Amino acid sequence: MSIRVERLRTGVKGIDELLEGGIPEGFLVAVTGEPGCGKTIFSIHFINQGIHDGDRCIYVTTEESRESIMKQAAQFDMDFKKAVDERKLIIIDALMGREDRWSLQSLDMEALVSKIIEAKRELGYGRARVAIDSLSAFWLDKPAMARRYSYYLKKVLSKWNFTILAISQYAITTAESFGWGIEHIADGIIRFRRILRRGELKRFVVIEKMRQTNHSRYLHEIDIKPGVGLVVLGRAERRVEDYKLPPEVMRKILEARRRSEDIL
Repeated sequence: MSIRVERLRTGVKGIDELLEGGIPEGFLVAVTGEPGCGKTIFSIHFINQGIHDGDRCIYVTTEESRESIMKQAAQFDMDFKKAVDERKLIIIDALMGREDRWSLQSLDMEALVSKIIEAKRELGYGRARVAIDSLSAFWLDKPAMARRYSYYLKKVLSKWNFTILAISQYAITTAESFGWGIEHIADGIIRFRRILRRGELKRFVVIEKMRQTNHSRYLHEIDIKPGVGLVVLGRAERRVEDYKLPPEVMRKILEARRRSEDIL
């Protein structure tokens, strides 16, 4: 006897097809990758789809202003300003340090969770989705706390019927990893990647983990198109293994993970 899994569409048709229709309701999904590979635009799609599906939607921005997120959405014909005005969306600004109700004065995990719950109460009862872009900003000065903070976020917000996209950054050029511990507690991992091929920037996505889902195991090439947003072009010609991080970067990542385990 099969059990029906309620899924939330991501707003990117090609990615939903890789996930048997979408992300299972109530999951915390880690969305990881380098800067500039499509994570923010994917998050904007996810929230925009929630607005259309009648979900209570919250977008947390730590690296851009509230206005910047609305302008990015508008580039892809997604009207976040209208959604905010109609109380279908709340954008929590954790960057600018303003004094308004929907801003955070500091990158504090308990303050973030409290503000998300306050926003959910404001939006009302019902299924909710939140994108946190990025969650790794909350432990930049203490990366060993990534798993603990992520677990706290998941434990508290799961009681409020949230499905969570948690963006996590890393930078190959500096061999820095910011919060790999989130992947240990995540219900799913969607990894974005980028390479330069013959002088052209190429972007890719792979579903590395998604519980309760017979997801695709293959790397797919993606693109970002004006007025449309993120699109899946098709299965990549090369294997996932061909796009692994350089050995020196992997060594430093493994060392960071071990230090995290020792501290926790």
